[in-house]
Amino acid sequence: MYMKEYHGKAIRNVALLGHLGSGKTSLAESLLFIGGAIDKKGSVERKNTVSDYTVEEQNRQTTLSASLIPVEWKDHKINFLDTPGSEEFVGEVEGVLSAVKGAVLIIDATKGIEVGTESSWELLRERNIPTFVVINKMDKENIKFDQLIDSIRDTFGNRIAPFCWPLGKSENFDGFANIVNKKAYIFKDGKVTEGEIYPDKMDKVEELYLQLTEAVAETSEELLDKYFEEGSLSEDEIREGLRIGTINGDIYPVLVTSALNDVGVETLLNMVVDYMPSPLDLKPMKGKDLDGNEVERKSVDDEPFSAQVFKTIIDPFVGSINLFKIYSGTLKVGQEVLLTNNKTTLKVPQIFTLQGKTQIPLDNAHAGDIVAVAKLPELFTSATIAEKKNPIIYPVIEYPTPTIYVAVKPKNKQDEEKISSALQKINQEDATFEIRRNPETAQLLVGGQGMTHINFILDKLKNQFKVDVETEQPKIVYRETIKGKGEGHGRHKKQSGGAGQFGEVYIRFEPSKQDFEFAEEVFGGAVPKNYFPAVEKGLIKTFEKGPLAGFPVIGVKATLYDGSYHPVDSNEISFVLAASLAFKDALPKIKPTILEPIMEVKVVIKSEYLGSVLGDMNKRRGRIMGTEELSGGKTEVTVEVPESEIITYNTELKAMTQASGKFSRQFLRYEEVPEHLIDKIIKEYQPKSNN
Repeated sequence: MYMKEYHGKAIRNVALLGHLGSGKTSLAESLLFIGGAIDKKGSVERKNTVSDYTVEEQNRQTTLSASLIPVEWKDHKINFLDTPGSEEFVGEVEGVLSAVKGAVLIIDATKGIEVGTESSWELLRERNIPTFVVINKMDKENIKFDQLIDSIRDTFGNRIAPFCWPLGKSENFDGFANIVNKKAYIFKDGKVTEGEIYPDKMDKVEELYLQLTEAVAETSEELLDKYFEEGSLSEDEIREGLRIGTINGDIYPVLVTSALNDVGVETLLNMVVDYMPSPLDLKPMKGKDLDGNEVERKSVDDEPFSAQVFKTIIDPFVGSINLFKIYSGTLKVGQEVLLTNNKTTLKVPQIFTLQGKTQIPLDNAHAGDIVAVAKLPELFTSATIAEKKNPIIYPVIEYPTPTIYVAVKPKNKQDEEKISSALQKINQEDATFEIRRNPETAQLLVGGQGMTHINFILDKLKNQFKVDVETEQPKIVYRETIKGKGEGHGRHKKQSGGAGQFGEVYIRFEPSKQDFEFAEEVFGGAVPKNYFPAVEKGLIKTFEKGPLAGFPVIGVKATLYDGSYHPVDSNEISFVLAASLAFKDALPKIKPTILEPIMEVKVVIKSEYLGSVLGDMNKRRGRIMGTEELSGGKTEVTVEVPESEIITYNTELKAMTQASGKFSRQFLRYEEVPEHLIDKIIKEYQPKSNN
């Protein structure tokens, strides 16, 4: 396969977003077909689309990983990036949105605005990314287009501007009226014919044309003055105003398509070329030099080369493939660049673009383009590469932290060594999941954005790395402490011929705000100073496994105040063991108990679900610390809640909020477990601790 060389002015970078099942992948397939990149369209059902090429995606018949779909159209290169519709794969979307300055938000005409539509819109508005709204599946039955447009305006605001109005109904949907030039476009047998708009549609077209003209007039004072004076604008002025309005976020064009029948797709391609920004339209990208000073780069070829990796693909056979956006300068095969994050010099072995999984080689690439390299294992997502003489480091891409964890272990014990390395490789692809070994529970934990996300990771583990695993709930890492003050006596004596062992201590134990405090009040040399460290060491070792269920002991102050020694038989080990005996002796007096981890949870929900969420948190022993009204009819709730109560909260919050609720969590502190729960915890954990 071959692709022409494109400079910045002819490049567009556009993300495809939308709710699960809205038709992103089918639209991507249609874009490739209309653009001439493929001879025959695949389908999600037949598992042969260009963008959904992984085994996991084909089995689930949904996009799980972002993929690059370059389309050549009218001497332009449009880098479309198909993204997952499930919010659990938000990391893929975050990476893509760091690299694009254009987006197509796809809405299923039969379902209207869904949870994923709203969350995608919020992500786009946070980044001020110029956006087209595409209403897809217009060939389906019972579509109430007027109501759908009203709903979109109500949700997204009055900057929504229909550029098209559908002609025909349901399966007879065969074209649309173009609002800008007031012409009809009819699609038949793969061809588009231009025609006149029927009188019964013309009133609506004129109404929308007036709205569009007014929206364009407001994009500049010059156009606004002319509109007030003359009452109209020329078609060229409207087009230029629409372009400026779209780029600035003053106008969000609405288009109609049937990806299944390729209706409206050519118009979408034309509009991306005409109205979406090229890299030359963008503000300079800011970063820092190696001394920490702020520097910036314009997206032009004559600036020093710089780029940032926004996606990494790990192939067990090929190795790593890194997709990156060139922010400035040019890149050629064989060029030396600096990985500025760690000052490593790299030689670029090849450059290519991807069409799904197919590599299309390139000799060089220009500012603003999205390209890929392989076999540079030093690269990673968020890494900056730059010209050696003019280094720059761009800000790292921010990803959400995990909200749910599962413990995993291989079904085959021979895979024990493989599992960690395989998960680390997958982690290079996906920064939104976490792997950590809990030394206290001996569990290997995998954290992700939800169970669909985690199951995808485990499927990949099995399909790509041939490691099959079992899952179980993670064990809570409790602690033990004391509530009372008391004294303990420990006397260790051992005589078995030759040198013996002897150490005796009296220790006072009391609660402390620190994890562990050791003090001494010994008078008259009852215990020599050189044995104080042994007493402290003995307590530290004893506190590694508490007396109730084997959890580490914290929050204790131990004061050595008396004891005795033998000038010949006393040694370090004797006082280590005596200290342990003193703690055990004090237990009946110092009231040992169990502490549980308390998490700070921030839940963001639509305000209509506030009552349900607050009531649910009360049942989870949560303390509501505050609520804050956010824009867009949302509320953030801050709660302090035991970790044991939110192990599966990710799934339950979705059920409560129709999948619209989100939350983050972080550890705060340990608190005492209610008395009635202690026996249950001891029964669950004590057998393990005694093994």
